[in-house]
Parts: sequence; structure tokens; C-alpha cells
Amino acid sequence: MAIFTSSISFECRHEEELGEGFELQLRGEVSPNMKMRELDMSRNKDIYSRSQSQKSSGSYCCILLVTMAVDELYSDQQPLLLSNGGHDNEYKIKETRIFLSLAKWVLKFTMWVVFVAWVALFFLVPTDFGTGLYDVWVSATSGTLFGETGSILVLYSGPIIIIAFLAVPYLLISGEEQQKEHLQEKRPPRFRLWTFPVLVDGPFGVVSAAELIGIVLFVMFVLWAVYAYTVVNFEILPSYGDLTLEEKRLFMLQMSAYTFGLIALSCLAFLFLPIARGSILLRLVDIPFEHATRYHVWLGNLTMFLLTLHGLCYMILWAIRGIIPSEIIEWKSDGGANLAGVICYVFGLLIWVTTLPPVRKRYFQLFFYTHQLYVLFVIFLALHIGDTNFSKVFGGIFLFMLDRFLRFCQSRMTVNIVSMKSLPCGTVKLVLSKPGNLRYNALSFIFLRVREISWLQWHPFSVSSSPLDGKHHLSVLIKAFGDWTSMLSRKVSNITEDSQIELPLLPHGQIMASVEGPYGHESPYHLMYEKLVLVAGGSGISPFLAILSDILHRTKDKKTCVPRNVLLVWAVKRSNELSLFSSTGVESICSFFSDKLNIEVQMYVTRESEPSLEEGNIHKATSSSVFSMGGGISALVGTGNKIWVGCYVIISTIGFVISLSLLDICYINPFSISYWWYKGLLFVACMVVSVFIYGGIVVGLWHLWDKRTLVREESQEDGVKTDMMRPNEVFTEKNLYQETLASSYPVRYGCRPDFKEIFGSVSARWGSVDVGVIVCGPQTLLSSVAKECRSQNLKRRNHDPIFHFNSHSFYL
Repeated sequence: MAIFTSSISFECRHEEELGEGFELQLRGEVSPNMKMRELDMSRNKDIYSRSQSQKSSGSYCCILLVTMAVDELYSDQQPLLLSNGGHDNEYKIKETRIFLSLAKWVLKFTMWVVFVAWVALFFLVPTDFGTGLYDVWVSATSGTLFGETGSILVLYSGPIIIIAFLAVPYLLISGEEQQKEHLQEKRPPRFRLWTFPVLVDGPFGVVSAAELIGIVLFVMFVLWAVYAYTVVNFEILPSYGDLTLEEKRLFMLQMSAYTFGLIALSCLAFLFLPIARGSILLRLVDIPFEHATRYHVWLGNLTMFLLTLHGLCYMILWAIRGIIPSEIIEWKSDGGANLAGVICYVFGLLIWVTTLPPVRKRYFQLFFYTHQLYVLFVIFLALHIGDTNFSKVFGGIFLFMLDRFLRFCQSRMTVNIVSMKSLPCGTVKLVLSKPGNLRYNALSFIFLRVREISWLQWHPFSVSSSPLDGKHHLSVLIKAFGDWTSMLSRKVSNITEDSQIELPLLPHGQIMASVEGPYGHESPYHLMYEKLVLVAGGSGISPFLAILSDILHRTKDKKTCVPRNVLLVWAVKRSNELSLFSSTGVESICSFFSDKLNIEVQMYVTRESEPSLEEGNIHKATSSSVFSMGGGISALVGTGNKIWVGCYVIISTIGFVISLSLLDICYINPFSISYWWYKGLLFVACMVVSVFIYGGIVVGLWHLWDKRTLVREESQEDGVKTDMMRPNEVFTEKNLYQETLASSYPVRYGCRPDFKEIFGSVSARWGSVDVGVIVCGPQTLLSSVAKECRSQNLKRRNHDPIFHFNSHSFYL
């Protein structure tokens, strides 16, 4: 509890006789940590003896009244310190911590057991032993309400749903207190699989040791499954009687096609898990969406490759038999619907082709719109394989649907743009309104849509503000790079220029923005390292402005903050981009904490050999406030309130089980529905109903609770958001950043950062410690920094630091 303070003033003729201890209490300068009972006893004894000799004076009454008042105040503020219950309460707190730690360990152990068993299932099923266990399980549960579909559903999708359920109490237990304890914990330097770069060049980009293990496991699974299924196919070949050599080849070709389809289905079980932006599973493993997107890309390439082999083998088989046209249009009722499979593959192929880097970079809108075909891909997949096989991929798709519906609900809200500013380098700064209960960290990002530019396009941007900058706003920096960002830059420039010449009371142009997010790490990992190296390229400085602001605020407010030495390396093409650093005012307050925090900044201008002639001139940044009718960013986000997110996942899943039960009881079983494709369609319909109806009820209640919470907070703040940015004050641009940067931080022209020299100097100065290296910029910058981190770690000696590589770059 904070030090108890109060103001008590009174007049007493014998004040000098009260004693030092009593004066401290009267002034309210007593800390709860003082020995209250001993002070209380000595004070009362002294007062009593003095009062006996001064009963005739008015000081007795004065002293008595003040003593009673002070005692009453202490009894209200610290009742446990004045009773024996303090020890009992301390014991209960320790007991609660032990119980929570035990519960956390049990939950974590259970989730690991379930996950390992789930992964082992995929490796065991292709073998004879696994096939035998699979058949035993299906036959034992086939007589239940859901039949074989329910058996497969529990076996393949049940584990991932169970982990999602258990993740809810685990995340609730692992709250902010756990994060504080983790930040305060002192550990010797050690290597970590997630931050040790192993591959730095190649088709996968920068790959950590943990990611390489995952890649190897998937490759091993595919090779093992192909081998195991092929062995089984050869073993069952004699059971088909005496076949000619040609018939045996055709049989093996057909079974190979079926094998590739089964393996692709196993990969599909994982495909949708990484792209659920606010997924409870991503929060559990603390992998943000921008990192998980890479895994989706890798899995998508592998899945489409296997599906291509699956379809190619069948096409060769049908061509040999001369039945291609009839087989393509065949729509079986008791097996796979071939036409639905062909249509499904065409949609998947369109998505796959547009994800190739040359196509995606040059025709991003084509890539974005064709990716929306995943809805038709999933529907025709269910029509092709039926409900039983589709239940194998239910878990990942269902969690993705939950996240997508929540994003849809959040994106319906129009967000108020508090202020916007157009910087000299063409970059736009937007300040967006948000509710006070919507939390994020300094490495978060949002998806932004501007209706005046496009109703369908969403673009990700790193948050450039710290959560400690204010409860009711966050800001982003947007550089004009492509078509969408260039249009936004021109529109903001036009609005800000018009606002300078129009009357202030007249409304001018508006921007209607919608936001999804914020997303990011569950814990602020930039606060885990005592030493930080931040490497930015161009507009990649944006998240580092948030980090610097976060560290400075924590140092100023004396909050938990591990970083004490920060090195920022920033490379830009033109000197006019240096205005980004002054857009938040970070450079002007760094010097105030030089005794507690050492911040070193190295800036490089790569395409200018000397300072520009215009650098000494003042470039005015135009700014404007936007009179939009929107509100704050909606709190309906998967990274928001853990209790509501957990209720949303659990109740929606229960709703799916109820919907599927009613469908089986009232329709499928009474009418003996057996068509594969039709049951697959009904299965998908149950998923949609459970998300929209059962999940929609939870989202509606969540929204109402959030509105009431906001009203209560506003009433407590007397309706005034004290930290809301006022445009006339905050955006008064001094435009003296050139002078500040030139005097405080050196700017090197016509060269690029020499990371070997930089990391060598850091290694010599900082000694044996964990150094967090965070990079945000183009792929070439990531590779260069990762390569140097790997080199320094491999040749490390005992007194050298360990460099932990972290990428904050986002590529769709």
C-alpha cells in the first residue's frame, strides 16, 4: 500500500511536548511498514502521563481528539496491521500462491500431454499398429449418437479443442503478476531455441532453431507417412487376387493418390491455426500473428503441393483408363464427389499462385481478393470428402471461424481519428481513439481500413505509441509506399491543408476508419533484456518509437523495467525521413534519464553523401483534428478480456455439439441420410450456426458489458479523458529536429551500418549478458542482422554476451 498521507492541522499550546513519534503520526508521514504497535503503545503511555498533569488545560481534549482521529484513520486503512490476523492473511496469500502455481503446473503438464499425444497420433495412424488402434476406436464408438463422425471428431479435433479450453484458466492464472515476477527474475545468459537464428538465407528466410525443428518434424512426417502407407498398400495388394503387372501398377497409382490426399488432410488440420489472429492458442504459446503468418505460408505450400500430387495421380490414372471426362464430373453419393474436389482444387490453386512473391508484391489487391476464396475452398472440401473426413480438420477451421466472426464484429465500428499529421517525408501519423480497458503492448499492431479508399482492403501497421502514453488513444505511422498508402497520404495532406485555410468551426474532409486489433505478443518481451539492440530500416522505426517511449515512461514512473542500455541503429534512404524520430518527441526526453538509462542512437542516410542543402531549413508538418462521428476501437478482440474470450470459445463449441446432436436426432438418423457430400455440407452448417448464434450471444453480452464498463469509467473520470490528446497542444510541431539530431545523435551519410563492427563493439562493452536484438525492416536487413547474431553466438566466449534475434517485420 502507498504511504499513508493526510493533512491534520490543529492548535495545541503544548505541541512541543508531544514527542517526535506522535508528530509523525499527526502529520501523516507514517509508513505502514513501521512498527505500529510499539509506536502506538509508547505514544499512548506518554500521552496518558502528560494528560494527568495537564487535565486542567484544553490541550488534553485536543490531544485526545486527535489521537482518536488518527487511530480511526489507521484502523480504516490498515486493519490487518493492528490485529493478529495479519499473519493469517500473509499465510493465506502464500497458500494461494502455492495453489495457483500448482494449478498452473498441472494445466501446463496436461496440455503438453494432450499435444504430444495428438502429434503422435498422426505418426502412428499410417502404421499397422496405428491402423489397428484406429479401427478399434471407431468400432467401439460407432454405436454412439454421432457414429463414426463423432469418433473421428474426438480423435483428431478433440485434442486441439481441449487445449483451447485449458488455455483459458492457464492464461487467467498467468496474469500480470506472473509477468512481473518473470521480468524481475535474474537469470544467467543462456541460448534459447526461439531466438537463435540457424538459417538466414534461403526460401524460408530467417529461421530459428525452434522453427527448424518444426520444419524437420513436418518433413519427417510427410516422408514417414508416404513410406508407411506405401508399405501397407503393398501388403494388401495380394488380397485383391491375381492381378497383372499393369493392374498392380494402376492399383498402386490409385492408392498413392489416396495416400497424398490423406497426408494433405493432416496438414490441413494445422493450416488454419496460425492465421487466427486473436486465437487463444497463439496467446498460449505467445506467438504473435505476424510471426505465425510465416507458418501458414509454409503449411499452405506443403498442403497445395500434396493436393497437386493427389490430383495429378488421379488424372494420370484416369487418362490411362480413358475415363477423364466421366470421372471429373462424377458426383458420388457414397464416396468422394470428384467434381467438388476439382472445384476445391481450382480455388486452392488460384490462392496458391497469387501468394508467390512476384505476384503478391506487384499485384497485392489480386492476392488479397483471391485469398477470400478460402470460404468456397472449405465448402467444396466438405462436399468432396464428407463429414467423417472433414471432422479431422474441424478443430483448426472452427477456431479460425471464431476469430473471423469476432473480427467482423469489431470491424463494424467506426473509429474516431483524434488527430492526423502529414510529415515532410510523406509519412502520415494517425492518432486513433480507444477505450481505457483495451490493452496492448509496445510491439502491437493493428489492421486498418479506410472506407474512402477501399471497403475491402485491410492493411497492417505497427503501433508507434506506448500504452503508457495514454489510456484513450494509440498512434500509427504510415509511410506512402504502395497504391493504398499513397492515396491515404494524399487524402490526409489535402485535409490538413484545407484545415489551415478554412474557418476552424467549419467541418472539412473526413476519414472513416475501421480497426481490427490490436494484436501482438501476450507479454512485452522487449522488457526481458537488460541490454537492447534495435535495428530499423526506414519506417521500421515505428515500433521502436513505442519501445523507447515505453521504457522511458517505466523509468520515469519507477515501474518494472529491465532494460538499462539501448542501442538504436536506424538506416534511411533520404535525410527527410529523420523527421519520423522527432514525431513523438522521444529524442527530447532521452537526456533526462541519462543517469538511469543509457540510450545510444546511430543514424545512417544511405543515398545521400552529405547533408542536404535543405536540411537546415524548417520543414513544417501540417496537422489537423478530424471531426468524425466514430467512437473508440472496439474491445471485441481475441487479445482482449480473457474471461470473455474463454466464454466465447467454450460456449460456441458447446453450441456446435448441441447443433450436431439435434441434427442427428431430428434429421440424419430418422431419415437415414447417407450422402457424403450432403452430410459434409450439413456439418459445415452446424459450425456456422454455432459461431453466429451461440457465439453471437456471447459477443452481444460482451459488447453490453463493455459499454457499461466504459460508462462507469467515464463517470469515475467525470466524463473527462485527461490523457486524450488535444490537437492544438500535442501536434504543435517545433520543426527543430535537424538541430536536435545533429547535436545529440550523429548522422552518417553515404554508408550503411557495419553490423560486424557494431556487434563487436557491443560484445566488448556489455560483457556476459543476454542482449535482445529486435529488427524491423526489409528482408535483406533481417538476414544481415541474423547472420551477425549467429556469427557472434557461435564464436562466443564465456565473457561475451548472447544475442537473441527477434524479428518484428510483417509480410503478407
